[in-house]
Amino acid sequence: MTQDLRGRITFIDDEAQICAAAADWLEASGFDVTTHTDPVEALARLDAAGCDCLVTDLRMPGMTGHEVLDALRARDPDLPVVLLSGHADVPVAVAAMRTGAHDFLEKPYRAEHLVEVLDGAVGLRRMRRAATAPGSALASERLEMRLAGSSAAIRHLRAMVMALADLPLDVLIAGPPGSGRRGLARCLHDFGRRARRPFVTLDCAALEPAGAEMIFLGHERGYLPGAAARAGLFEQAHGGTLYLASLDSLPAPLQAHLMAVLGAAEVTRLGSGVPRPVDLRVIASVSDAARAEGLRADLYHHLSPATLVLPPLSERREDIAVLFTTFAQEAARRLGRPMPALRAADLDRLRAQDWPGNLPQLRAEAIRRVLNLHAPPPPATPVPLPERLALIEAQIIAEALEAAGGASARAAEALGIPRRTLNEKIARLGLRAD
Repeated sequence: MTQDLRGRITFIDDEAQICAAAADWLEASGFDVTTHTDPVEALARLDAAGCDCLVTDLRMPGMTGHEVLDALRARDPDLPVVLLSGHADVPVAVAAMRTGAHDFLEKPYRAEHLVEVLDGAVGLRRMRRAATAPGSALASERLEMRLAGSSAAIRHLRAMVMALADLPLDVLIAGPPGSGRRGLARCLHDFGRRARRPFVTLDCAALEPAGAEMIFLGHERGYLPGAAARAGLFEQAHGGTLYLASLDSLPAPLQAHLMAVLGAAEVTRLGSGVPRPVDLRVIASVSDAARAEGLRADLYHHLSPATLVLPPLSERREDIAVLFTTFAQEAARRLGRPMPALRAADLDRLRAQDWPGNLPQLRAEAIRRVLNLHAPPPPATPVPLPERLALIEAQIIAEALEAAGGASARAAEALGIPRRTLNEKIARLGLRAD
């Protein structure tokens, strides 16, 4: 698109005179306009990627403007659609705006008003393109907030998300439970062209064998006594993404169904012999891609070309401080509590731990810090009395220091002990007065 072009518009109306008049005015105003009197033909010829806005009449033979809107939601949900309606159709146009229409104009409309609406729609379209374009500063900033961290592993994953998000390629994510596999899958969805379509998830490890096939494939009316027809996961994710956690736990027959759907891009409901087309992206996770023994070989080879590896927290300790801070800020905001002070020594202690529970364990610790609670001691031999007394003393001194803003002189006065005695205790107990 040239820089001085006001926008590329597709205009659909079954009256040729209206199309001609709109084209004359819009082209004189600096737009590039393609007109159609047949909505079916317009959709068949539409280059959604090269279009900035589509304008369509609501009442047309063969296909209504509402049906045009629904068809475009599956193809390109970010393409702005403006509806033209007669007075009697205004309630329909207003309802359509709740399902994705950008705006509507009541006939007869002023040509200047149409230009104003199109300027807004084209501006929105270009802003969305800039925000989601791989490598754009805004997209990179948003992704850095979602995949926080400075480790080499996380920086590599952010680069891979920007490279893979828009590609028609299924993805395998490997990493231990709690490492953030679902969040990574969601980033792949949200930063790609499927972002405004469904993101459907299933934990295969929690799937009950009875009825599992029905959950994936769906069923027709009458397949179960008294049951209405129901779409399965493949259809529910149509146009979007199906995220399958712990894919290596999925029973072999369902893995076969998954491969069949990926190969043919269609699914047949139980109780039906008619295949239904589906367009979806599959993102799956396993604990270890190299040892996913439960996966069929063909399914593994289909997914493995795009494999992303999420290491445990113990292998990316430089990310722990920023993750803990983020979790603490989220908890403080959600619980209505003040953000606790995090000193360098606090963060150093966090980085020194292994966190076998990964992100959920770190988040739980952040919530405890916000609530000023202490983690329950692990089951072990009883702590000797001198050590227990030392822990209590350390807690009292730490609270006094915090209340005094780190000033040991004021803390010593509040505790009723000499400053020298307090400094000796601080050194002995491993505390720090800032």
